[in-house]
Amino acid sequence: MSSKSKKQVEVIFSPALFEYRQIKENYIIVIADILRATTSICTAFKWGVRSMIPVRTVQEARDYKEKGYIVAGERIEETFEFADFGNGALEFMNDKIKDKDIVHSTTNGTVAITMAKQAEPNEILIGAFSNITSLSDYLLKKEENVLIFCSGWKNSFCIEDTVFAGALLERIIEKGGYINHNDSAYSSIDLWSKTKDKLMEQMQSKASHMNRLKKYKMDDVFPYTYTFDTCNVVPKLYNDRLKDALKEEK
Repeated sequence: MSSKSKKQVEVIFSPALFEYRQIKENYIIVIADILRATTSICTAFKWGVRSMIPVRTVQEARDYKEKGYIVAGERIEETFEFADFGNGALEFMNDKIKDKDIVHSTTNGTVAITMAKQAEPNEILIGAFSNITSLSDYLLKKEENVLIFCSGWKNSFCIEDTVFAGALLERIIEKGGYINHNDSAYSSIDLWSKTKDKLMEQMQSKASHMNRLKKYKMDDVFPYTYTFDTCNVVPKLYNDRLKDALKEEK
C-alpha cells in the first residue's frame, strides 16, 4: 500500500460515544466485546456454526425461539431461561453447533453490532484476541478505513476492549497499511503497549468486568480469552446474520 493510499483508523470506546459519531468516510467497523460476546462468536465459528443472528432485545430472541431457532444469550451474566446456550466461549466448544444457525443476544456485544448496522458501514466484522491475526490480515487486504467499536459495559469504558483495539491497530499500522486518525487510536495503542508483556496479569488486576464474572464463577474462560489465534475465522455480518468471511469470500 503506497503512502498516498494509506487509510485511517480510529476507536470508539463505548456505544454511548458511537451514537454521536457521524461516519462520513467509507469504513469497516470491527466490533470488540472481549468478555464475552466476540470471543464466543469467534469460537462458535471455529467449531463449525453456519451462522449467528445477532439481535438486540430479549423479546427478539424469544420470538426466534418460538420459530424453532437455537438461541444463545444472557443479560448481566444470567442466561435466558429459554436459551439453549449462554454467552461463554467454552459453551460453544460443542459439536452440536456444527452447521447450525444460532440466534445470539447479549448485554453489550450484540447491541453494538445492531448499532453498527444502522451506520451502514462497508462491512461489520467481529474481533477478539482469538482471531486477531486472521482479522488483521483480512483488513490489510481490504485497504479501507477501520473503526474499532468497543462494546464496553452498559455504555461505559472497558479496558479489555480497548487493549484489544490497541493490539489490532499495532499490527495493521506496523505493516504499513494505516495511519492513526484520532486520540482514541493513540490512547488504545499506548494502553496496549503498557499491558502486552503481562496481558493476563494486567487484565486480572485492572479489568472490572473480570471481577464481575468471577462473582458468577465464570472465570474459567479467562486464559482462553487472552490467548491469541485460537480461531482462524473472520465473522462478518451479511444482512441479518454473521458468517465466516474466510469461507464466504474464497
